[in-house]
Amino acid sequence: MDAPFIHGRLALADATDLIDRYGENAALQAAVRARSSRDKGNVARFCHWRQIERVIASLSSGEVRGTVH
Repeated sequence: MDAPFIHGRLALADATDLIDRYGENAALQAAVRARSSRDKGNVARFCHWRQIERVIASLSSGEVRGTVH
C-alpha cells in the first residue's frame, strides 16, 4: 500500500476517533459512512470517508514506511 495522503488534522482525528471507538472494525465503520454519503449524493464526504479507510489501514499496519527520524 502506498502512503496515504492525509488532508489535514480533521482526517487524522476522524481516523483515530473511529479506531478508539470501534477498534478492529474502524475501517468497516468508515466504509459504512462512505457508502451512506455516496447514497446521499455527497461526493465530498464520500471521498473523505474513503480516505479515512486508507488512513486507518495505514495506522493499523505494523509496517514501517519511509524514513524514520
